[in-house]
Parts: sequence; structure tokens; C-alpha cells
Amino acid sequence: MTNKKLETYFNEYYPLIYRVAFTQMKNHADAEDISQEVFVRLLRSEQSYRSAEHEKAWMIRTTINLCRDLQKSKWKTSSVGMESVGEQEKTYLKIPYIEEDDTLWEVLALPEKYRNSLYLFYYEDYSIKEIAAALSMEENTVKTNLRRGRELLRKALKGEREHDSK
Repeated sequence: MTNKKLETYFNEYYPLIYRVAFTQMKNHADAEDISQEVFVRLLRSEQSYRSAEHEKAWMIRTTINLCRDLQKSKWKTSSVGMESVGEQEKTYLKIPYIEEDDTLWEVLALPEKYRNSLYLFYYEDYSIKEIAAALSMEENTVKTNLRRGRELLRKALKGEREHDSK
């Protein structure tokens, strides 16, 4: 792969890869490491892509797989994660490349299968078909995950509002 081609890939996909990695890891340093590793794998890969959609799906799938590998590693299972950060401290954390809203941290707290589908659908503007391709699942599974994820999110936000009003 030429330097120009790699630069093009980097400029086009780095923000997406970083955002997906951050939603999985909830940590800037890990998201940066994962993003770098995705590009290293891209450099080593001799794969040709059928389309831009296929290329983007490979990037997302590789990012999610690397995140899962890191989350299962000994280092990750024996260290303190983002969930131990207090609510007041979260306001100081900014997620690069995305505009935060009130629901973002609730989406990031959902189980992975719902979090991935909701994040890609609402924050990356992917269609159900694109999400299915990127996550290697059926479109109906994506629809189910979106529906169940929305319900969990609704309950979490409702519980938060009830707690705030007391």
C-alpha cells in the first residue's frame, strides 16, 4: 500500500474508527491504541474490497474485534475501567469527533449488542442494512437490538429523570 493510499484511508476512516473504539472502550488511550492497530492491520492486509461499504464494514468489524480482544485481556480484566469514574468527573471527559448529548453516556453504558447498534444508527447515521453488514448479523437482528436497546435506554433515562426530580 502506498503512503498516499494510507493517508487517504487515515483521513477518511480515523474519526469513525476512533469513535467506534471509544464507544467500546470508554477510554481515550485504549481507543487510540485500537485505532492505530486497525491501520497496522490494514497495512498488512492484502485484501481488496468490493465496495466502499465493504471497506467501511471491514474497518468497523476489525475495530470491534480488537476492542473485544483487549477487553478480554489480562491487563483489562485486572485494571480499573471507566465505570469507576464518578458522574461529576464524566463531565470533564470529551469524546473527540462527536457532539455529545444527554443520552450519549447512557448509550455507552448499555450492553454491547444494543450499544453498537444504537451508536451506529443514531451517532454515525448508518442504515440498518449497513449496520448488519458491519456487524456481520441479519437485518432483523439489528432491528431487534435497536428496539430492545431503545427500551433499555428509555428506562435508564426515565429512572434518571425520576431520580433528578426527587
